Amino acid sequence: MTRLNLVLLVAVMVSALYLVRTQYESRRLYVELEKATAESRRLETDSERLQVEKRAQATPLRVEKLAKDRLQMQTVTPAITQYVTYKSNAAAGGTHE
Repeated sequence: MTRLNLVLLVAVMVSALYLVRTQYESRRLYVELEKATAESRRLETDSERLQVEKRAQATPLRVEKLAKDRLQMQTVTPAITQYVTYKSNAAAGGTHE
């Protein structure tokens, strides 16, 4: 009878240790899930903010202002328009090398 009690005691102890380990692992995974969820929310917020900034940076008025200020570009007028003509070598009498 004592042998049976000893086997049952060992079985209960093993079961209890397994239960504690399983609960610990469950809590650890839950904490990781919460961290991942918070990181996902942060990344989503950053993505939305960057999309808004991108739309703000690409407004036609801002692009035109940058073209004038940084690139010294001017609006097109017939007075400053230059036309470029293209002559191929064959049409100009040249040869291909």
